[in-house]
Amino acid sequence: MNDEQVRVVTRSGGGPEHPAIERVAADATDGDRLTELTAGAAALYNCASPLYHRWLTDWPPLAAALLTAAERTGATLAVTSNLYGYGPVDSPITADTPLVATDAKLRVRADMWRAALALHDAGRIRVTEVRGSDYIEAKSLLADGLARPLLAGRRTLVPGALGAPHTWTSIKDVARTLTTAAIEEQAWGRAWLVPSHAPMTVRELADRFTRVHGAPAPRLARIPYPMLWGAGLISPMTREPRATYYQFARPFVLDASLTERTFGLMPSDLDEALAAVGSPERVGAPGRGTTGS
Repeated sequence: MNDEQVRVVTRSGGGPEHPAIERVAADATDGDRLTELTAGAAALYNCASPLYHRWLTDWPPLAAALLTAAERTGATLAVTSNLYGYGPVDSPITADTPLVATDAKLRVRADMWRAALALHDAGRIRVTEVRGSDYIEAKSLLADGLARPLLAGRRTLVPGALGAPHTWTSIKDVARTLTTAAIEEQAWGRAWLVPSHAPMTVRELADRFTRVHGAPAPRLARIPYPMLWGAGLISPMTREPRATYYQFARPFVLDASLTERTFGLMPSDLDEALAAVGSPERVGAPGRGTTGS
């Protein structure tokens, strides 16, 4: 494992600095270029996420290029996904829950998986997908929305119910599940739910977060839905979460017990994840919206 080499492809050529990481600037919608960059790779990881309001235009060419590269190179395509494709649910999401989302923005992720799975079943590629809920440490409701006012002891507005159970996923657990699924043959040809922390309401999550950081007890208030709707008339990024509002308006939890039993994976330490959110660089980062669920 120590001699593995990683090539990170982004438009800017940015990414983490490490002797084993090569950073490359490229357009990942270019199938030929992506094939060139993936030649000889054991796995091709799709960790991309276009801006919400551009999903219907940006995802199709990106997904097509990834399938092209996977087929040409033979690299296992390991996809980081979310729970959007399930649509509204009335019970915990399990390995048997069908993808039945009807909203176009939610359905695009499900359609991407179905297209990839069809190629896998035809013997043209190897593919697997991991699905987590809302992230804790980055690009999330907590890290990019609630952390700053909570740490400052200010009244904090929440775009959803305060008492509805919700699953929260650590990005470390997403990475561990993704890299495991990429190399385990039994993982190929199906999707896996990421082992995640026990469901917590937003109020419980805020309480736990402030205790970890020694901050004042949270003062939370729910943003009325009409106010969110009105804000969406002005901001495209505020308008997009309307389609997923159900995830925070009522219970939305997952059951990753099959993943845990199959690969021996368990959720990482919750307090460590919450402590990472409170680092100065995370609290000061600009908000980009929730991308986990």
